[in-house]
Amino acid sequence: MNRNDLQQIAINWFEQQNWVPFAFQKQVWTAFLQGKNGLLNAPTGSGKTYALWVAIVLEYIRKNPDYLSEHKKGLKAVWITPLKALSIEIKQAAERFVEGIGVPLTVGIRTGDTDQKERAAQKRKMPDLLITTPESLHLLLASKGYDQTFKNVTAIVIDEWHELLGSKRGVQSELALSRLKTIASQLRIWGISATIGNLDQARQVLLGPDSSAFENSTLIRANIKKRIKVKSIIPKKMETFPWRGHLGLHLLEEVIPIINKSKTTLLFTNTRSQCEIWFQKILEKHPEFAGEIAMHHGSINKETRIWVEHAIRNEQLKAVVCTSSLDLGVDFAPVETIIQIGGPKGVARFLQRAGRSGHQPGKESVIYFLPTHAIELIEASALQKAVKDKIVEDRVPYLNSYDVLVQYLTTLAVSNGFFPEEIFPEIKSTFCFQSITKEQYQWVLNFITMGAQSLQSYDEYKKVEIEADGKFKVNSRGVAMRHRLQIGTIVSDAILTVKYMKGGFLGSIEEWFVSKLKPGDVFTFAGRNLELFKVKNMQVLVRKSNKKTAKVPSWMGGRMSFSSEMSELLREEMYLANSTSGKSRELNALNHIFEKQRQDSIVPGPGQFLIETFKTREGYHAIFYPFEGRFVHEALGSLLACRISLLSPITFSIAFNDYGFELLSDQEIDMQQVLDNDLFTTDFLSSDLRKSLNATEMARRKFRDVAVISGLVFTGYPDKLLKSKHLQSSSQLLFNVFKEYEPDNLLFQQAFTETFEHQLEEGRLQLAMERISTQTILWKRCQKPTPFSFPIITDRLREKLSSEKLADRIRKMTIQLEKS
Repeated sequence: MNRNDLQQIAINWFEQQNWVPFAFQKQVWTAFLQGKNGLLNAPTGSGKTYALWVAIVLEYIRKNPDYLSEHKKGLKAVWITPLKALSIEIKQAAERFVEGIGVPLTVGIRTGDTDQKERAAQKRKMPDLLITTPESLHLLLASKGYDQTFKNVTAIVIDEWHELLGSKRGVQSELALSRLKTIASQLRIWGISATIGNLDQARQVLLGPDSSAFENSTLIRANIKKRIKVKSIIPKKMETFPWRGHLGLHLLEEVIPIINKSKTTLLFTNTRSQCEIWFQKILEKHPEFAGEIAMHHGSINKETRIWVEHAIRNEQLKAVVCTSSLDLGVDFAPVETIIQIGGPKGVARFLQRAGRSGHQPGKESVIYFLPTHAIELIEASALQKAVKDKIVEDRVPYLNSYDVLVQYLTTLAVSNGFFPEEIFPEIKSTFCFQSITKEQYQWVLNFITMGAQSLQSYDEYKKVEIEADGKFKVNSRGVAMRHRLQIGTIVSDAILTVKYMKGGFLGSIEEWFVSKLKPGDVFTFAGRNLELFKVKNMQVLVRKSNKKTAKVPSWMGGRMSFSSEMSELLREEMYLANSTSGKSRELNALNHIFEKQRQDSIVPGPGQFLIETFKTREGYHAIFYPFEGRFVHEALGSLLACRISLLSPITFSIAFNDYGFELLSDQEIDMQQVLDNDLFTTDFLSSDLRKSLNATEMARRKFRDVAVISGLVFTGYPDKLLKSKHLQSSSQLLFNVFKEYEPDNLLFQQAFTETFEHQLEEGRLQLAMERISTQTILWKRCQKPTPFSFPIITDRLREKLSSEKLADRIRKMTIQLEKS
């Protein structure tokens, strides 16, 4: 059969569904049948799943024209998804097509949720098409004879590649692909990516920058105009002194009519705790929604999450309050409306969430933006511009993640074993390890066979043996079992399960939150008020409570920072505040705040950098406004504090948010001296940053993740996980040993590199300081806090006060400021 005949099979099937294939779907089918690799860039809900499933099935028909009488068993294609929740849908799409055209291909799922019976069945007989996650793929590479399992695979598709790209799961995927390219000679590699800025680099990372796979590849963009309507919910009455902390609940009644007039609404919150609070408050104020509203976040148990997903599909729910657990790929046709509560901190995340509504080709997506405080309306205005001008963030890939490499080589040693000289070219062909030297590779090999130089006397670190023929192999069953239990790169705080004393399992919660509770304390979880009875064997035993006030769990992932693109858009909007025309309705709604800001200080323009100083009963405040996001401000605040203290001995407490940072002291800063000494210079940036931030302490915390991924520290067996403080103390002990005796240890060095590159975003800090050095610095001596400074000051207070006391304190401060 030629290509046209094959494509006609798909076109006929599309017609039976009353669909017409998009141009990009046909382009993918053609490129795949030509033997090309590639990256498909298409918006959410545009039919990208069928672009690749159809191509894979057509290729099978071409190679096996007698497929009805002679079906060859065995794995033929692998579909990798970052989220287990997506696998059922992907399976349904594949089955719908193969059954529709009568091809006898079986489809299976292999994730952490797959039960033991199903895994055993797969071991005996693999499905033709397998849907899996990066972790489960590595677990397959850790099983003996994996090369026989994968040798006839003709296609690997990595879905949501933009999500994996900027993480160590992306590195994990790169290494797996480097191995499979060697084993499966007919292999075609395709990635699917939605919103991302650096598409060409994304394709390089996927295929390997200098590989033949990259040379024989194509980038296909779906030219589908996805209409996105952004509507801001503007409060009728707005405070003049905005503060972060009321979670947007003052606008709850504005949300109810939106929910009522839509078939289904998803309310996206940025944190799990905010999700819990909104769910509780809607039910409290509107009990008529009982049974029609649900909650979805990553810590709720699997059964409940799956039930919620089915209920959305079947139009049983009016609204779902959720977090990023529903961000990706979940295809809910009935969802009409999205409400984003608070700034999403990034354009891509906002677009991804908008795409959840009208999730069908040609349908308009509607997203409402609900500001949690007034100044977030500037973000709403900036996001509208980004949507209009199609501005999206880059995802920064990881380089030289030696912890992932150590884990991967141990995986190969657990299964068939490996010869180092055969594997080295494969590793070097990946984007992450393109610059790895022979010496660094030898260090990693020494590490897995002997432990680090300073740990050679301890047998537990000698995991891999070198056999007589030079093969590297794990022969200990205990080592192999512990390694398989720990495959993966997602390291979180120790997770405890929440369970009724008599009865069911409710979900999971991070240990650091539970460690702050005493028996008898009441906390909100999964939409219920629960009283803690005791913590035993990694389980939090609870009973229902009728108490009205309860603590809300917070999760470590709760504080996100602006992306650099978002920061730039925000600055541009801020500069527009001074113009008389061309302003959005959001900026016009903030006129009274800008007016008050001008009375007390200024609203900076494009070439200006604002510094405000004033005195309160707390001390002397100096506030700086780079508008660069909280991570950059945390680093810049510490750096500046360190440089000022070199001029005169002075100690500061530092507060920061996405707009600026505050240095608070009991003595006045000589600001003229600060400006005269050019303290914003980028000279000696790295060394000053190391001094100012206690980089060793930050790297020590980062090293815990590196130690777990590389297998230096064992996290425990499933029913007996180690507490995070034990993990932390084990990894700290190793960190101290390396610091003292082996400072050139690659894993020790990696902890510092990741701290600066990914946590502190040193590159962004450098660019911000270069920008500030070209601006005119305007120092305003103010009599009292300004509207711009107010959110930063109140953010610092929240660390010290309970939420009730904080609200009272802020109310008093606001009354005083408005009087004056």
